Amino acid sequence: MALFSSLQRLLRKPSSSSQILQRMKLLAAGDPSRSFTTCEGSRPAIVHKRSLDILHDPWFNKGTAFSMTERDRLDLRGLLPPNHMTPQQQIERFMVDLKRFQVNARDGPSDTNALAKWRILNRLHDRNETMYYKVLVENIEEYAPIVYTPTVGLVCQNYSGLFRRPRGMYFSAADRGEMMSMVYNWPADQVDMIVVTDGSRILGLGDLGVQGIGIAIGKLDLYVAAAGINPQRVLPVMIDVGTNNEKLLRDPLYLGLQEHRLDGEDYISVIDEFMEAVFTRWPHVIVQFEDFQSKWAFKLLQRYRNNYRMFNDDVQGTAGVAIAGLLGAVRAQGRPMIDFPKQKIVVAGAGSAGIGVLNAARKTMARLLGNTESAFESARSQFWVVDAMGLVTESRANIDPEALPFARKLKELERQGLHEGSNLAEVVKKVKPDVLLGLSAVGGLFSKEVLESFKESSSTRPAIFAMSNPTKNAECTPEEAFSIVGDHIVFASGSPFPDVNLGNGIGHCNQGNNMYLFPGIGLGTLLSGARVISDGMLQAAAERLAGYMKDDEVLNGIIYPSISSIRDITKEVAAAVVREAVAEDLAEGYREMDPRELQKLTPEETVAYVKKNMWDPAYPTVVYRKE
Repeated sequence: MALFSSLQRLLRKPSSSSQILQRMKLLAAGDPSRSFTTCEGSRPAIVHKRSLDILHDPWFNKGTAFSMTERDRLDLRGLLPPNHMTPQQQIERFMVDLKRFQVNARDGPSDTNALAKWRILNRLHDRNETMYYKVLVENIEEYAPIVYTPTVGLVCQNYSGLFRRPRGMYFSAADRGEMMSMVYNWPADQVDMIVVTDGSRILGLGDLGVQGIGIAIGKLDLYVAAAGINPQRVLPVMIDVGTNNEKLLRDPLYLGLQEHRLDGEDYISVIDEFMEAVFTRWPHVIVQFEDFQSKWAFKLLQRYRNNYRMFNDDVQGTAGVAIAGLLGAVRAQGRPMIDFPKQKIVVAGAGSAGIGVLNAARKTMARLLGNTESAFESARSQFWVVDAMGLVTESRANIDPEALPFARKLKELERQGLHEGSNLAEVVKKVKPDVLLGLSAVGGLFSKEVLESFKESSSTRPAIFAMSNPTKNAECTPEEAFSIVGDHIVFASGSPFPDVNLGNGIGHCNQGNNMYLFPGIGLGTLLSGARVISDGMLQAAAERLAGYMKDDEVLNGIIYPSISSIRDITKEVAAAVVREAVAEDLAEGYREMDPRELQKLTPEETVAYVKKNMWDPAYPTVVYRKE
């Protein structure tokens, strides 16, 4: 912000164009990640390196796209093939190599091919970030499943063997007392977005320890591609507090601490130290918590959310995407979204994702009913929660405090013809829900018996959400759902599946991917300068996603948009988050945009403001300046 303020002050003074250009270059020299519009309309990047050093720097390397003038200026003559190539020619040449591995959206021909494609993309990321993100942005629907779910699960499982070049930062239990100085080892003076994990619950794969860094890297790739966060301002982080995965503890090639996980106050002290360190160096950074086990996900969220700009994607992002889908399912019945509180929902899974969705759905229902105490009680009665031990009831011993608000009373069971410990099929058969929502991480949980029971749903258009990731953990496949329950259902999943040919039509397979929301939540928070990320901001994001689809699409069973539209979706979601932050008086402004100016923006102007601040992968003119 200081840099921009200085620039504005300079540009207010009467100066010749050459003086202004010179001042901009001097300002840029203090922040090599910045580039400014010059009088000639170009956006130079000022660097302090030349020759092989620039070719080995993925932030500024352009490879064969360096112009002849740049090659002379940067001492690159003779270090590159003589033919200058355009960015598009570079991409075409790269795609020839990548297209050799065609990965099916379900499993792919093999895990080997999926990982091969990831390796090729990763090598491009290592040498030329701009081209990497240009490929990703232009082919996001095809390559999001490679850089993120489901392939990222394979990457994390094999990360110790795949590790080649450091990316991100690693803080461990062995670094206690040193984190405040460690954060200054990261070369970027400004960081906008951090994704952090402790590797304890990677997707549905469990404790993968330090190998979980792959999740943070993949998420930030989507932040850059979908939200236009500058890639030089993102930081993936792994907090290694050990692992309880016995296989990794015995593996001589494992790269993490080979000791059991810290627990209790020892664990919290490590996370506390990390949070204090990163917010001391980068006071305006946003931290997204990712794939922390349920035991800690809620505790850490409640511990930090009122003091830091942070959120937990598994709890809040998953909840928002699910809420958007649930509201879409109501619209697919030809009913208005305000009828959502009338929906009966059976939820399979009571982990961090499941409880997060339940809390968000209950709040949404209660808000639509007037936010009274009776509204919250009425909303609670619409949910039936089943976990590995059966229906969650108040009489259960050692019940998770987070699940307790949704536990059923014994008298409620009697009225419904159920009993303590009723299994999923029994609950579905007796409750006859409108929605069957899976967040269990148990592949195939929606068995033939469960789906047969769901055929008795009281809804004219029941919805099945098999949301667990990766693909093998989906509660059922779309083929199973459509063939057993019927062509009239609405189907959504967490991982990508191809649509189903029903003979007389198409069974649409909606992917309820968190990438619809978390990039917009992060971008909107950044551009508003919100002090914290409130429930209202999260709700605004979910409702904007729910309203993104046109009525004719929703009535045809399409409740989520195409991933190919992700940058437009993110722009709209971020604008909704900005406006809510302003409405709640949380916005403190961003760079040159004062919060009072944000208040004056119309909805259309807010969208334009967001779009203007999204980074695009385009090569800048590179100018050398000696330090």
